[in-house]
Amino acid sequence: MNVLVTGASGFVGHAVCAQLVAQGVTVTAAVRRPAAQPVRGLAYCQVRDLGPDTDWHEALTGVHVIVHCAARVHVMQETDADPLPAFRTANVCGTVALARQAAELGVERLIYVSSVKVNGEGGQDAYRETDVPAPQDAYGVSKYEAEVGLREIAAHTALKVVVVRPPLVYGPGVRANFQLLMQALARGIPLPLGAIRNRRSLVGLGNLVDFIVTCIEHPRAANEIFFVSDGEDLSTTELIDRLALAMNRPARLIPVPMPALRSGLTLLGQREMAARLCGNLRVNITKARTLLGWCPPIRVDEELRRAAEYYLQHQ
Repeated sequence: MNVLVTGASGFVGHAVCAQLVAQGVTVTAAVRRPAAQPVRGLAYCQVRDLGPDTDWHEALTGVHVIVHCAARVHVMQETDADPLPAFRTANVCGTVALARQAAELGVERLIYVSSVKVNGEGGQDAYRETDVPAPQDAYGVSKYEAEVGLREIAAHTALKVVVVRPPLVYGPGVRANFQLLMQALARGIPLPLGAIRNRRSLVGLGNLVDFIVTCIEHPRAANEIFFVSDGEDLSTTELIDRLALAMNRPARLIPVPMPALRSGLTLLGQREMAARLCGNLRVNITKARTLLGWCPPIRVDEELRRAAEYYLQHQ
């Protein structure tokens, strides 16, 4: 089997490549720039920016399965006044162009790494695959529209599509807010996050990669949508406590009441940050368990330890 991994130099794509190579799978890694440190066992293919005119034919030669990780990613501080066109160009048009060319060349399956943000920003109930999508930002809209485009192609060709909607992904090499959190803990910075009683689903990098690899060949995964998580939901306070333990650092948490924390962050123009820190966002992975027989192989504390170890070694 030959697997093409797009976004192969990214956080998730790189880990997928490493796992597949370790299992003896032939992997083509699609990257935008030549790899600074090529990984043994990978065949590299340079592809320009993801978009409607990207030519994938060289990268798709001999490929049976695509793991599509490449995307214009969600960022906390968006600089574009209207980012939706840019998200659509990469995440919708670029994904649909890849799938159409894949179908023409006889690729059998495409695993699409989507996002929980297709469903929204959370609430009291855990999301299920049967819930009506309700994306609330440009990134989530683009991911949902890409899913719709992929389903349309799958309905009229032999290409099988598997959609995976992960929540926040963490693990060795994680960046963005999770890295900032580890940085704060490493420096002993007091955090006003000691009284948050929300519930949020996360997925460790190892668990996400294991699920993606499962979907590559599992016959019952074809043309299905799945949520994936660690199977254990945490509050923000619990996450910080357990991450601090993994880092062997004290968690200097100040128990600021949630209403006061929300109000303070909102006044500072950080409404989205307040929602992430205080709100609920859970996913139900019963479908993955029952339909595919999949269970998360890595416990939360083990993945936190791996993330902490990597951070401390590379800071």
